[in-house]
Formats: sequence, C-alpha cells, structure tokens
Amino acid sequence: MKLILASNNAHKLEELRAILSSLGMEVVSQKELGLDLEPKETGTTFEENSYIKAKAVMDACGMPAIADDSGLMVDALDGAPGVFSARFGGEQCKNDRERLDYLLLQLRDVPEAQRGAKFVSVITMLTPDGRKIVARGECRGIILPAPLGENGFGYDPVFYVPEKGCTFAQLPAEEKNRISHRAKALETFAKIVKEENINADK
Repeated sequence: MKLILASNNAHKLEELRAILSSLGMEVVSQKELGLDLEPKETGTTFEENSYIKAKAVMDACGMPAIADDSGLMVDALDGAPGVFSARFGGEQCKNDRERLDYLLLQLRDVPEAQRGAKFVSVITMLTPDGRKIVARGECRGIILPAPLGENGFGYDPVFYVPEKGCTFAQLPAEEKNRISHRAKALETFAKIVKEENINADK
C-alpha cells in the first residue's frame, strides 16, 4: 500500500519509511505528489490535529494518507507546549533553537525533580474507502537546563531519557527510532494493521 505523508518534514518521512516498510507500506511525501498543503491545525489534541492533516491530504489526492501530530508536554507547564510545540513562543521564536531557548527560560526556576516531561505522537491513517487507524505513543523524560548532543531536532537536545543516560540528541538515529514516542505509536499502529489483516483473511 502506498501512503501519502501529510507533512514535508524530512525527519518524520525518514522515521515512518524506516518502520512502515516492514509492513509492505510505501510512504511518500505530499511534496513528491506535487501537493502543497498546510491545513490549519485547529484541534486541541494531537488526535484531532493528526486527523485534520490526514483528511486534508486524502481529500486532495484521493489516496490513503497518514499523518503524525506530535509534541512535548512538560509537567511543570501544565502540559505545554503540547499541540503548540512547533509554534511555542509565538512569532518571536522563528526556529527550533529559539523555541528550545524559550522553553528553558520558562523552566529556569524549576528544580530537576519537577522537570518531568513526555514526548507524545499520534498517528492517523485514513483511506478513501473509510478505513481509519489511530495510534498513540509516549516517551517519558526530563528537561535538562542546557542542551546536549548534535543529533535529532526540535527539543531533542534537552530531552533526557534516564534509562539511556543521555538526551534524544545524543542517541544514534536508529536507537532513537527504536525508543521514541513516534516509534511507540508506529509499533501500536503496526499491531493494529496486522490484526486487521489477520481478521480480513478469516
């Protein structure tokens, strides 16, 4: 099955391709189809925004679409930035590093014991015949007071994973792809797909 990814994010495309290829699913970006869509993410949850993006692409191309909506939820900030992770800090923050610095500024007086956080990913697949699969994954960690590591993107340099003893940005890509929130969402997604296929063969 060919799936159109409702994103032009090269990092997401790479992660989804790496994992879904084992299910016989080919993932292509909307850009490869000549689609230039940026649907307004008006949802208040990752589930809502993931659905909005998948439906916009499916409706535009008439093909099965898959979307990921993900973000960082910080305990001390009551779950912020959440669905606004890519827009955290408003227009004054124009890139990943500025958003990361803004996050650290908000947490400057928060002690380590209260700097718990989680990355969340929700993946939605929609097909023109009405099929819908939704899968959620989470990865717990701690927000460091300063960035460490050169890999990854976004908030990865300050997201410390205790069981690994390092940040997301210090992990090799293949290791991050194995334990990340997106990896866990995709693992759940894969289980659902396999169960549906087994039931369809009965």
